[in-house]
Amino acid sequence: MTDLHDAPPRDWATEFDHTKEDYAADAPAVWAELRDRCPVAHSDAHGGVWLPTRHEDIAAIAHDTEHFSSEGVIVNIFKPEGLAPMGYAPPITSDPPFHADARRLMLPAFGPKAIAELEEGTRESCRQLLDELLADVTGPDDIVDAATQYAQHIPVRVIADMLGLPKEDGPRFRDFIHRIIEKPGEYSGTLGVEDTLLFYLTNVIVERRNGPPTDDLIGYLLQAEMDGEPLTNEHIFGTIALLIIAGIDTTWSAIGASLWHLAQHPEDRKRLAEDPDVLVFAVEEFLRFYAPVTMARIAAVDTEIGGCPVAERDWVLLPFPAANRDPEAFERADEFVIDRQRNRHLAFGLGIHRCLGSNLARLELTVAVDEWMKRIPDFELADPATVRWSTGQVRGPRELPVRILKTVEA
Repeated sequence: MTDLHDAPPRDWATEFDHTKEDYAADAPAVWAELRDRCPVAHSDAHGGVWLPTRHEDIAAIAHDTEHFSSEGVIVNIFKPEGLAPMGYAPPITSDPPFHADARRLMLPAFGPKAIAELEEGTRESCRQLLDELLADVTGPDDIVDAATQYAQHIPVRVIADMLGLPKEDGPRFRDFIHRIIEKPGEYSGTLGVEDTLLFYLTNVIVERRNGPPTDDLIGYLLQAEMDGEPLTNEHIFGTIALLIIAGIDTTWSAIGASLWHLAQHPEDRKRLAEDPDVLVFAVEEFLRFYAPVTMARIAAVDTEIGGCPVAERDWVLLPFPAANRDPEAFERADEFVIDRQRNRHLAFGLGIHRCLGSNLARLELTVAVDEWMKRIPDFELADPATVRWSTGQVRGPRELPVRILKTVEA
């Protein structure tokens, strides 16, 4: 692995690129430096993009649907235009007034009662994954990958179940996520049609429209209406794509980052083992300290951020993880406090686009950490240098080799 610190240093205020390995590896340090030196950075990458790092500025943009459009939420050289108010992945890419109705359609599937019914199935999936992971572990010299063998499978199974899609398509979902979130634009023109998300979901929608009704989320969308009219194929496609991309990558990143933390902090592992009631606070602190999602907006008009002039149609990143580490907003912001009591973090965003799936994400993260700790209460990083963090707008460990020090029989 190349030592990132051997590369010429970037001036993060003008040369940041969130899709590069050096940014991904040291993002919290980048945010801290910029917050002190240049709290609204600008880079020419991807055609030009702004990066505010203060909680105050990020929160203001998230609430401001007049000056900032959600027509595009993934920074890309191919900037969406003319898609508002629906956007390409409603409701996350929708602007008012379309947004409210598109979001309202999805609320029943992600409400507390509906999500609570998924807990036992999620626990069973975690237990199966742990059984498989531990099947060949014989001693402390055995190394497993907590990301690729555990964290990355959990939300794939949950979302596939909700949509009524085959769990066996998980590897395809991971390919879609890598190309769209981690390396936006890099694969343009290099893929066969059959390898694209567009091809995959178009076939799913056609098959479902021509088949019998199904009792899953895709079946629900096919029967749903807005303003007395059935949803268009474009609306259904965009919403399913949103659930596959955003509903999987964000959660597996949060699970992986939480395990990465626990692998390095025996005192927190001990606290969870001795005081199970602290888990609910630990989950919120994992979400604050390792929030995975950086969203994006497109300036709808000429405006400003923190005194910096922003031109109409400029890209703006919203790094919610940076806001969560702002000392102006949180006491001991740069410390992980496992039993933090006051924790109004921005892991799920703010404003009308606050994450629709927050109940599901909390459930999956809670169950994943709980089941892991019950079976593997003691573990450590095999080699910190072998941990690889994802690039792009969702940050979490893609490879997480750990050495298991102690296991408990199921």
